[in-house]
Amino acid sequence: QVQLVESGGGLVQAGGSLRLSCEPSRNIISSGTMGWYRQAPGKQRELVASISRTESTNYVDSVKGRFTISRDNAKNTVYLQMNSLKPEDTAVYYCNYLRWDGRNFWGQGTQVTVSS
Repeated sequence: QVQLVESGGGLVQAGGSLRLSCEPSRNIISSGTMGWYRQAPGKQRELVASISRTESTNYVDSVKGRFTISRDNAKNTVYLQMNSLKPEDTAVYYCNYLRWDGRNFWGQGTQVTVSS
């Protein structure tokens, strides 16, 4: 089993920045695809950004140019740097690990609230 622990959420004004961190319980971030998802009230969970084993990244259109996903293999941590935050970015953000066999692992989520 893999546990994912997120941190870094909080309340920020529009235009501000936050950095989310995800630290798995095992050294796996370079062995699968790591991603950040978010879910706003009344909406479906959506993929925000992902980084593959080869460090190829992917972003949902609404965050391109504002968010950056990265990983630090030495610290076994994945980050989501969020700049120029907007009220519509308000959601619970979840770290995800997609293992080689297709199994998904999820963190408990961290709340991000952007005030206007």
